[in-house]
Amino acid sequence: MPAPNPLVQFKNVQKSYDGKILVVKDLNLDVETGEFLTMLGPSGSGKTTCLMMLAGFEPATHGEIYLNERPINNVPPHKRGIGMVFQNYALFPHMTVAENLAFPLEVRKMSKSEREERVRKALDMVQLGEFGSRRPAQLSGGQQQRVAVARALVFDPELVLMDEPLGALDKNLREQMQYEIKHIHENLGVTVVYVTHDQSEALTMSNRIAVFNDGVIQQLAPPDDLYERPDNAFVAQFIGENNKLRGRVSLIDGDYCVVQTTEGVPIYAMAINVSASGEESTLSLRPERVVVNPAVGSVPNIFDARVLELIYLGDHIRTRVSLLGREDFIIKVPNSADHAFLREGDVVSIGWLQEDCRALDA
Repeated sequence: MPAPNPLVQFKNVQKSYDGKILVVKDLNLDVETGEFLTMLGPSGSGKTTCLMMLAGFEPATHGEIYLNERPINNVPPHKRGIGMVFQNYALFPHMTVAENLAFPLEVRKMSKSEREERVRKALDMVQLGEFGSRRPAQLSGGQQQRVAVARALVFDPELVLMDEPLGALDKNLREQMQYEIKHIHENLGVTVVYVTHDQSEALTMSNRIAVFNDGVIQQLAPPDDLYERPDNAFVAQFIGENNKLRGRVSLIDGDYCVVQTTEGVPIYAMAINVSASGEESTLSLRPERVVVNPAVGSVPNIFDARVLELIYLGDHIRTRVSLLGREDFIIKVPNSADHAFLREGDVVSIGWLQEDCRALDA
């Protein structure tokens, strides 16, 4: 069977606010029907601008955006049939919760009985069935955010856009809402495009993540791919904690390479974003992939490191060591019965597999 066409397509889309500097550069992106796609990146990377162009609040300077294969550049926001959830909730304070939810249905000229039924279902979906008669000011921040989500879904849109919707919530509530939104998405099958600068939020919720920097998608992949197999040094550094070692490629052999560090020490790595001997490279290595006191011969990269700091974090001990002239090399040691051997000031042997070390762009 041929794959269905994407629900959303950005084709060669550019955006400039001043006619000179492009904040979005030649964007080509497909969003599949039913997926949860997150646009992730630092402030000013272009992710929110992309969302605002899709919503219709910002015009594209160049290129075309399609929804269901229909060009929508000249379609006003209220005629795109897209649900929106913002960080500031954007609820009407003078209306009750039920009236807030009924508003988009009234605009669509639905009958009173259908409006009431849809409002009831939407409130039940976000576990606020008893709150229809309250006003937004009588609700907590988390409850207001649920109302905002329910209002975005009440008219049964194909596409829901969420712009940093959990940014105003405290950590525990934020994590709870991540799972709630994820489960609502799974149950309804609605397509979600979500914008955040919070990488753990993106990893938790998404089917795919588009990592933006400087107006360009650096990598588009499922969460585990982005974390385990970053394409470049920016993605490796932006997603999760990451150790960086710098050096110059001395040998490339198929998928593998050897990188000489600035101290002249060879490190065996995967040749991911390097193409020739003599190139400068940044080596990327996740802290949880480093083994303390590895058995001789079990890993090709083995070094002595001095323990500088131990921080107890419950499930693991975050261990900072001095290695190859760097004092910011991090190891995550699992909190098991044998972690007590580590002491500040000790010199320990550490090592890692060639497959866990990625030679990326300088």
